[in-house]
Amino acid sequence: MTPEPRFLVDRMLGTLTRYLRLLGYDTARADTLPPGNPKEDTELLQWAEREGRILLTRDRELAGRAGEQGIYIREKEILNQLAYLKDRGKIDLSVRLIRCSICNSLLEDAPEEEIRGADYTPDEGRDLTFRWCPSCRRLYWMGSHTEDIIWRIEALNQRSEKAP
Repeated sequence: MTPEPRFLVDRMLGTLTRYLRLLGYDTARADTLPPGNPKEDTELLQWAEREGRILLTRDRELAGRAGEQGIYIREKEILNQLAYLKDRGKIDLSVRLIRCSICNSLLEDAPEEEIRGADYTPDEGRDLTFRWCPSCRRLYWMGSHTEDIIWRIEALNQRSEKAP
């Protein structure tokens, strides 16, 4: 069985990072490095190599330097970026909601005290299932925003299945 791909995404692909995490992929992001470092590209290459990550970048030269470990993302729109990765056989477009979209940690079932203690949980619909990130303590539930993202990805999946 082939191990699931792990990604490292450059600073120019923040939205792609969040979507890959919602799809359940372990996705690190360059913005965890201090900004303004002229050697950042070299550090990204070393990071990808060290952790066996595929480097996703909008920088054609950097992708070239990464060789087989790099993918140049020329598409600007998120759905086109996802379709490109799917067409290359790198991802499956199934939303799993198992990772924090902010910090990449695996989500857990939310303890009741975390749900009650958060001032941003919905007042109605207490029959919702809540997940939470033990690292950054963010709560997740299937609200309209998440449903919209799932709908967009499912539509993309159906579109790509119909393509010749």
